[in-house]
Amino acid sequence: MTTTRTLGITGSTGHVGGRVARTLAAHPFRDTAVRLIARDAARVPDLDLEVREAAYADTDASTRALEGVDMLFMVSGSENEHRRDEHRSFIEAARRAGVGHIVYTSFFGADPQSTFTLGRDHADAETAIRESGMTATILRDNFYSDLLPWFAGEDGVIRGPAGDGRVSAVARADVADVALAVLADPASHAGAVYELTGPEALSFAEVAARGGAALGRALRYEEETLDEAYASRRRWSQEQWQLDAWVSTYVSIAEGQVARIADDVEKVTGHPARTIEQALSEFPE
Repeated sequence: MTTTRTLGITGSTGHVGGRVARTLAAHPFRDTAVRLIARDAARVPDLDLEVREAAYADTDASTRALEGVDMLFMVSGSENEHRRDEHRSFIEAARRAGVGHIVYTSFFGADPQSTFTLGRDHADAETAIRESGMTATILRDNFYSDLLPWFAGEDGVIRGPAGDGRVSAVARADVADVALAVLADPASHAGAVYELTGPEALSFAEVAARGGAALGRALRYEEETLDEAYASRRRWSQEQWQLDAWVSTYVSIAEGQVARIADDVEKVTGHPARTIEQALSEFPE
């Protein structure tokens, strides 16, 4: 096979990036070499693909890891207090390395004023990508439908200040499928911003009932006030940025900011967006 382009993929140790990497290892694109970029190469699945090690925060190491990459699938980094700087560092590395096209997993409704605090981080990354001069395709994922039921505690109760708000949560498998379609024909998606949602908007009571049934667990939703939400989460973290991120997830739902349903999953992949039951059947934990 004559290789005409190199595709870089991050996040291969996670669900979305891992699904993309596994699919391409089994069914490679024609004339395309795949390179996995990971913070810890030892954790990368054994897929007989090239692996280079670099952390998002290390611009020099990331530049070296990305040299020769024509197209990059950049899965947003793990939540932490310095994620904006880490994203900007990696985006700058991609620019320095000569990456031509970047596909980035952002957030539905990413905006500097987003109620969901981490949505502000994604807006900042989108700005950095635009300023880089690279061609871009932005995938704005809503909250993940196959993760929401796991917000429940050991007692089977999902607690938060979401009220009767609804969320058009998307399956992680659908995000991966959209990414694969974009990476297969990047020119057709250059400059696009896709909003990735599920086929319906669910309340947390419905997430608990339907998600619990799919998982074989009895789950229910219990409303909290803002003060109760912050207080109940302090057992896991005292860091304000983390508490704000957790609580604002529910508040954004209560305010209706993540309820709108988009048809971009079907438009890009050709198949309907997965229901919460279908999502959980593929990623049950």
